[in-house]
Amino acid sequence: MKDNDKPYIKPETRLPETTIKAFFLGALLSASLAAANAYLGLFAGLTVSASIPAAVISMALLKLFKKNNILENNIVQTAASAGEALAAGVIFTFPALVLMGYWSGFSYLETALIALAGGVLGVLFTIPLRSALIVRQKLRFPEGVATSEVLKSGEEGGKAIRFLALGGIIGALVKLSESGLKIWDAVFEKATFAAEKTYLYFGMNLSPALMSVGYIVGLRIATLVFAGGVISWWIAIPIYLYLHGNPEGAEATALGGATWSSQIRFLGVGAMLVGGLWALISLKGAIGSALSAGLKAVKNKSGQLNILRTEKDTPMQWVIIGIGAMVVPIFIIYLREIEGIAISGLMAIIMIIAGFLFASVAGYMAGLVGSSNNPISGVTIATILTSSLILLALLGSGAEKGPAAAILIGSVVCCAAAIAGDNMQDLKAGHILGATPQKQQIMQMVGVIAAAFAMPLILDLLNEAYGFGPPTADKPNSLQAPQATLMQSVAVGVFGGGLPWTMVYIGMALAVLIIILDKMQEARGSEWRIPVLAVAVGLYLPFELDSAIMLGGVFAWLVGRYQQKNRLQEVEKHAVAKQRSERTGLLFASGLITGEALLGIGLAVPIVLTETDDFMALTDKTFGSLPGLIVIIAICVFLYRIAVKAYRS
Repeated sequence: MKDNDKPYIKPETRLPETTIKAFFLGALLSASLAAANAYLGLFAGLTVSASIPAAVISMALLKLFKKNNILENNIVQTAASAGEALAAGVIFTFPALVLMGYWSGFSYLETALIALAGGVLGVLFTIPLRSALIVRQKLRFPEGVATSEVLKSGEEGGKAIRFLALGGIIGALVKLSESGLKIWDAVFEKATFAAEKTYLYFGMNLSPALMSVGYIVGLRIATLVFAGGVISWWIAIPIYLYLHGNPEGAEATALGGATWSSQIRFLGVGAMLVGGLWALISLKGAIGSALSAGLKAVKNKSGQLNILRTEKDTPMQWVIIGIGAMVVPIFIIYLREIEGIAISGLMAIIMIIAGFLFASVAGYMAGLVGSSNNPISGVTIATILTSSLILLALLGSGAEKGPAAAILIGSVVCCAAAIAGDNMQDLKAGHILGATPQKQQIMQMVGVIAAAFAMPLILDLLNEAYGFGPPTADKPNSLQAPQATLMQSVAVGVFGGGLPWTMVYIGMALAVLIIILDKMQEARGSEWRIPVLAVAVGLYLPFELDSAIMLGGVFAWLVGRYQQKNRLQEVEKHAVAKQRSERTGLLFASGLITGEALLGIGLAVPIVLTETDDFMALTDKTFGSLPGLIVIIAICVFLYRIAVKAYRS
């Protein structure tokens, strides 16, 4: 649909939207998708938008009832995708409090309330932005448009759910074979020293979920993430080891991992800092427009009557009351954790200002590049760095609670920004379909509430079973939680002086260089842009994750190449076939992610109960990585074939 077209359902047509079954299904799917995305984010350091899988699952479930309609479907996916977004905000920050030893576990009430307040603020902050960014500026919001198309083609729901379910079954079976039955190793990895001093390394995680992330984001983003890994692992680590040697005579693979963990990953810190600041500078005009639109809405819209159903937002007076109500529990939690009224009040003020600012950034970026490519990590690091510097000036470098205070501010802001980007996609889908924005905003709250009260249990379970951060003797299969580790490093480093600042500065310089290259590409009118945050993500991810994401990107490119070589003559037929092919691949890949993640969470329960991850192992040792390598290649080929077949059919 073009932005100037009429909505799919006319404003004067009234269909049931917020039904009882929609509330229950939305809440259930929100908690489930939050669990899956929490596992993926802690494992891979990246999350993907769940709007389209949520839409397909919603269609399949609602078909079980006699009465259902497209707007009810849209309402369910709106709530469901909110859970996925909130999970991203939570797992990027909360584990940092455990990693730094400030929390021994995840307090249920505090974790749930912080996540809830951040998520609700994200919804509230986007309400005045909807009209400005969707109606007037008419930003693309690619996932929102795609979701509306999936819902409009609901008659294909039976076929679509088969691909999602098949991917889920395969993803779960692979995870069971690797982590449960211990048939093969999770990582293919080789490292050595050539000519005594030249370090050579290659590794790939054999996870269908990681490959699927690469397939979903596409070759361009996958290549940029991989480029970051190449800079870290094929350039920076060899140079560092050439200069410093290996005084302890460590094994090559272990030495590379230790060097990356203690030094090289801080290139990513520097790059993310510059990337987050650049995002703010780039969007200063859009942020000003959003602020202006919000103020106009407060003055005028709250008093309007008889507006169209499809333009009816939550009244601004309720938005302001809601924001004020959310500040109270956050202030109380800050006061309980930090034990200082003045400092806690300042933290709450910083949180509100940064929350609205970065929710505006996230909403605008979602309109430009989509939720999956949103720079949530960058803006959160900028928040934590700024908060840390302010608190350092007030509390001094010896303040034990300073780093935790900065993380607590960042956690609310991160949740708000993550929800803002996702919600704007849902509101775009609703705008195309003819939904009632106010009802969508209510269901976004429902999704946030369901996910917020599920997340503490999920985090505690995953921490007990696998652990977070670099692998240890006790937790050899830990979830590395890259973003949370990064947030911890920044906050602790500002107060304790423990950051390797040379690496941070080099990372900042690299980011500036990438920004210059990107501006040159923009000046040339090239479609191949170089967003700095995509490279920064690759810099601080382990190479095994970068390469697995690249594998998925390559197969996405192969599908696109097939479509171009076998292009249908009629433009309209080609567009329909291309969309069908992309949707098929997306749903199968999303199923792989969901199946692997949910099985990983399912395995965590017996691991915690038995206190061992070998409770299902078939043998004392695996058969190496070769079986897993064969399986992942077979899955890639199958994904390619079904996407190609969907284009031909």
